[in-house]
Order: sequence, then C-alpha cells, then structure tokens
Amino acid sequence: MVTQNLAQEISELEAHMCFAFSDANRILILYALEDQPCSVNELASTLNLTQPTTSRHLKILRERGLVEGDRQGTTITYRVSDHRLIQALDLLRSVLRDHLTYRANLMEEIKE
Repeated sequence: MVTQNLAQEISELEAHMCFAFSDANRILILYALEDQPCSVNELASTLNLTQPTTSRHLKILRERGLVEGDRQGTTITYRVSDHRLIQALDLLRSVLRDHLTYRANLMEEIKE
C-alpha cells in the first residue's frame, strides 16, 4: 500500500526528472544522443549551441540520470542512459500532435 508520504516522495522524484524535459535544448540533446553518442563539442556543433550552454544542459541531464558519459582521455562521450526516455518523449509528441489537431479542428469549426 502506498502511503501519502511515499506518494509525495515519488511525485517529487518524477518532477525532478521531468525538469530535464522543460527545456527545448535538453530535449534536442536527448534526441541527438539517441542517434549516436557524442562529445560536448559534437553536440554543440550539431545543435548550433555554445559549448558552455551544451555543458550546462548535459550537467542537468547527467544529474537526473538521463545521460551517461564515458571518458576517454580528456573527452567524454555522452549517450542516453535508457532508450525508454526517447519513447516517453515520442509519446509526449504524439499527445501534443493530437492536441494541436484538436485545436486546429476547433478553429475550422469556428470559421464555418
């Protein structure tokens, strides 16, 4: 049985993780890393971000366990820690697409 305190703690952990999804650049980083592991500089170049900005976003993703890094000398290559994260993002996009379609249909009905 889930107690109120446990439910609150779980919800706080979920919110902590979901914070990583609250920035478009972090979502783009996750999708880029799904395609292939990359270094900070590779990600920055691919996404047209500065290296410091990319590093800050990776720090947030790393702290929440969404990406992992493998160090080879001075270079860290990042990858998505669990591919289900991309499935979750894809599901959110599907919900968003349905929501936008619904709103567009409402606008069409108003015009008629």
